[in-house]
Amino acid sequence: MLQVREASVVFPASDGSDVQALDRVSLDLHKDSIVVAVGASGCGKSTLLNAVAGFLPLTEGSITLDGERIEGPGGDRGVVFQKDTLLPWASVLDNVALGLRYQGVAKRERHQQARELLGLVGLSEFGDKPPYELSGGMRQRVGIARALATDPKMLLMDEPFGALDSLTRETMQQLLARIWARTGKQVLFITHSIEEALLLGTMIVVMSPRPGRIVARFDADFVRDFANSGEIGPIVSQPRFVALREEIRALIHNPPVSKHGALQ
Repeated sequence: MLQVREASVVFPASDGSDVQALDRVSLDLHKDSIVVAVGASGCGKSTLLNAVAGFLPLTEGSITLDGERIEGPGGDRGVVFQKDTLLPWASVLDNVALGLRYQGVAKRERHQQARELLGLVGLSEFGDKPPYELSGGMRQRVGIARALATDPKMLLMDEPFGALDSLTRETMQQLLARIWARTGKQVLFITHSIEEALLLGTMIVVMSPRPGRIVARFDADFVRDFANSGEIGPIVSQPRFVALREEIRALIHNPPVSKHGALQ
């Protein structure tokens, strides 16, 4: 289980002042859960993910995974970014197997595991291709396969489908839902899209503008139906889906304030 406790991040600004990106965020991610953080630009979503990934130190608070404090990157967390970070000179197969290579896994074994993962993401026939011959959606599939290759405890996904066209984005959403249903990985997913958050999240956390705070949490179960059916239309038209979408939209545009003007 991932536990974030009173996590705060402060960045120094160019004028000598401090910018608080996260303010006392607490969050639990349990096994078999997809937690989706949604909010406007600058609300600290990516800062939270980078802190969980170990790329960014906390100013205050703590983050632990299965009781072990996170103080840097590790193989127990697989990361998928918005833009693919594939090695252009390596084949798709070698890109997927990269983490296994760093772990010292023999070439034959790591290639076998990589081929199995390419099958999982529907790219069995593309292992020998260079990444530049693949479409954007296909490259993101490779990125997901690479993140899964070391069998991490959780996946961290920072707006991985944000740059894709709408049809490819739907395909990738369906793929992630099915991979999650099959593997049971914990997932922390960042998005600007309220609809995407509801489609994929077992819990949705709504974050406020800077300083980033969690202003609301919603439990959802649409992703289970989505993983089974792969059909978006019947899900997004459900009255509960529509009601939650509008409630979250209202929270993002008008976050709750206390009598003193501070976020609750």
